[in-house]
Amino acid sequence: MTKRRLPAEWEPQDGVLLAWPHEGSDWRPYLDAVLPVFVEIVRHVSRFELAVIAAPEPESVLEKLAGSGADLERVRVCQVETNDTWARDFGPITVQEQGAARLLNFGFNGWGLKFASDLDNRINRRLEALGVWRAPLETVGLILEGGSIESDGCGTILSTEECLLNDNRNPHLSREELEEQLHGLLGSDRFLWLANGFLAGDDTDSHVDTLARLCPDDTIAYQRCDDPDDEHYAELQAMEGELRAFRTREGRPYRLIPLPWPGARVDEDGSRLPATYANFLVINGAVLVPTYDDKNDRAALEAIGQAFPGREIVGIDCLPLILQHGSLHCVTMQLPEGTIAF
Repeated sequence: MTKRRLPAEWEPQDGVLLAWPHEGSDWRPYLDAVLPVFVEIVRHVSRFELAVIAAPEPESVLEKLAGSGADLERVRVCQVETNDTWARDFGPITVQEQGAARLLNFGFNGWGLKFASDLDNRINRRLEALGVWRAPLETVGLILEGGSIESDGCGTILSTEECLLNDNRNPHLSREELEEQLHGLLGSDRFLWLANGFLAGDDTDSHVDTLARLCPDDTIAYQRCDDPDDEHYAELQAMEGELRAFRTREGRPYRLIPLPWPGARVDEDGSRLPATYANFLVINGAVLVPTYDDKNDRAALEAIGQAFPGREIVGIDCLPLILQHGSLHCVTMQLPEGTIAF
């Protein structure tokens, strides 16, 4: 196979893919609360690059965006039927092959058959039929979600055992077999595996983008818990120990940036919601960071600014997003340079 490379998220992008909440999705009880969050994400994305939106009813999306301050010249709304809004996990994963972009269309099974995903699993092909993609779309016979892997752009993948090795994803493959297949598909040659770390209320089986994120210059920003009375304390302390033990390709420790711990958020039934500052999105010239009306929001923005000097750090209130157990990175998928046809 020709050598490939999985770009880092901070490399140049054409745009960001989103899927719009609607009455037929699980967002129905929360639409009034969550739609302004999506409007705000699109507003900020469109300041820097294209926002590509999959939606069953494009007209209603454009009505919501009208007057919002979004640059509508940088917004494309595509009529596509969707189950839900988690573009990170059904969206295409882009690799570079001989300097050209190639979109990998992995299978999406609703995080191990937890939720309906029949429509979302077809979105990438539907967008292809609508002429959205400039790059070719390659269907891959593996289950893989974008939120489950992190790339430094130089061949290192960061992931969690709980997700990638879960028997609800690719049970026919051993760790070694999965690594071998992903190395071939993504052009990687090194895995960093986290055995610890979780968030209560997370449906993804510990996606790494809720826990620890690869950043430029051999840096890892990670969600830390400093409250010994919190149910996450032991696991996230153990994860921090693993991160400290990781070494770069050159054999040096990573530069670690801990993110502050947001206060507990619960739903109407008292169940814990997965608030995390690690679920940020890097775009051209900026980083969009989830905030939770929390005393530690400002400290989180400052910490992420240390990982991405020179970029604008933008906080977006994502309290409504965690009502459906995800956050900002989960509802977006970056589309690297060379992927979009318009």
